[in-house]
Amino acid sequence: MAHVFVSYARADEDLAADISNGLREAGYEVWRDDELPAHRAYAEVIEERIKDAGAVVVLWSAESCKSQWVRAEAEMARSSRTLVQASLDGVIPPLPFNQIQCADLKGWDGQHTAAGWRKLLASVTELAGPAEEKKSDGQRRASSHSVSICVLPFQNMSGDVEQDYFSDGISEDITTDLSKVSALEVIARNTAFTFKGQSVNVCEVAKKLDVSHLLEGSVRKAGNQVRITAQLIDGKTGGHVWADRYDRDLTDIFTIQDEISKAIVHALKLKLLPEEKKAIEKRGTNNPEAYNLYLLARQYWITGNHGDYRREERVMRICSRALELDPYYAQAWALLAIAQSSLKFGFGHDVDDGFAAANAAIAIDPTIAEAHLPMFKRLQEKRRFDEAAEQLEAAIRLGPDSWEVNKEAGRHYLNKRDIAAATRHYEKAAELMETDFHAWAMLSTCYMAAGEQAKLRECAKMMVSEAQRAVQQDPSNGAALGILAGGYALLGEEAKTREWIDRALLVDPDNLNLRYNFACVLAGMGDKEEALKMLKSTLPRVGEYQVRVAETDTDLDSLRDDPRFVSLLDEARKRLGIEQVKGDAATELSR
Repeated sequence: MAHVFVSYARADEDLAADISNGLREAGYEVWRDDELPAHRAYAEVIEERIKDAGAVVVLWSAESCKSQWVRAEAEMARSSRTLVQASLDGVIPPLPFNQIQCADLKGWDGQHTAAGWRKLLASVTELAGPAEEKKSDGQRRASSHSVSICVLPFQNMSGDVEQDYFSDGISEDITTDLSKVSALEVIARNTAFTFKGQSVNVCEVAKKLDVSHLLEGSVRKAGNQVRITAQLIDGKTGGHVWADRYDRDLTDIFTIQDEISKAIVHALKLKLLPEEKKAIEKRGTNNPEAYNLYLLARQYWITGNHGDYRREERVMRICSRALELDPYYAQAWALLAIAQSSLKFGFGHDVDDGFAAANAAIAIDPTIAEAHLPMFKRLQEKRRFDEAAEQLEAAIRLGPDSWEVNKEAGRHYLNKRDIAAATRHYEKAAELMETDFHAWAMLSTCYMAAGEQAKLRECAKMMVSEAQRAVQQDPSNGAALGILAGGYALLGEEAKTREWIDRALLVDPDNLNLRYNFACVLAGMGDKEEALKMLKSTLPRVGEYQVRVAETDTDLDSLRDDPRFVSLLDEARKRLGIEQVKGDAATELSR
């Protein structure tokens, strides 16, 4: 099948997806960077895909003209004489690409009869050749992957719910290992984890996901001993294709994972290429204790009390211990950097801003997306917005399926009042980590700003259900209590809202993030007086980052004409030495 590469800026992702789908419907095999393999360097894959492409479609816009990645991809295509250009917003391509014909897709609504689309398709056909007859999704899968698998979350059999982080980590690592086998299609982790904690019919799950096999298992960890069971199941018959049990010392954990992955490949009668075998055996660390500590730190980062600086301090301590055991553990350096950055810029503590730790992570592993986030934060704080944007773009390109990256991108675009982009990233974050009640809360802000009432209500339900789950596990989780109150407010249950606000403030009175969020909730309910009281106890104490958020937060728009709100913001700026933003704050922040 003729292969087409699509190059675009992250801000144009939705339209790029529509164009890619249109080309697929026309019979072309299309590749975008959302299909980047987890185990390979980004630049290496891009160069390979562009060289193999019969046509390279470059989507120009105001944003992509500023992207070094898009320009580099366009130059490679121009040199190979495979360049096809389209303008999404009427922008003229930059030099030297403005000397080449460009299809006009401004205002394109997906109609295949539109002149701009016909021009683009004609150029693709001329370069890549006639498209093949369109096949169904099932036919395409069968032709490229005769076998496919979903790794269901391994059960934690340790008798301690706090050990979930370890069994989840094993499941994720096996998923990652199997995704490195080119002959095997592997269902994404976020899809597989929707079945966590459920008693499932494996045949029904296989049919729902359209996979040929499922892997399920369990983990029992006690001291330095670990028992892992795994069963490979035929999705049609429900029969066992392979099963085994591993009783080992914890020091053998990596060997066990390798043995499981290779046993599955063997049972499925697949050929493991030498480079794939090497990729499976490659680990972020060879130290089992450092690995265990990293999984523990990330669990605290994901489930900890958002807005309580002790979460950041705990993660920093655990990561630092992991790095004492293995100084070359890139993932631990990256998580340490993120926690340091949050403590510095989110809470105003006098600590390292994570820049050094982030550089250490990238020096060890240049493909680690999350390490670019502390760099983005530092450059933003220094008002070097163009350089900051490059760091965020690098993070998104390297980690399109990273929960941390999508949350930071969502926050960035929401502060700029780019609701569409913020919504896209928060939706992805919530999809990747459905239990993240904070992501659902931020997504509710996006839906409210966009007037998406039906989606807003469903989002509010998720806020309540996931926050309730977190409160059941930890009744002192102030962030969860706060999101619970916000969810009830969006559902119109004012009595429950005020009840949970009172309870949260009683449990976690010094959580400034909590108080700020309550101001947003109360402002949305129309209670300006209480909202201003919350802000009066918050803005005089928070750091610069939170003040910048307040300048553009859509949840506080009902207060912007109130002189008391204006005065609170002015006093906070003076206290922190923040220069008064002229005109639209969102415009200033986007520079």
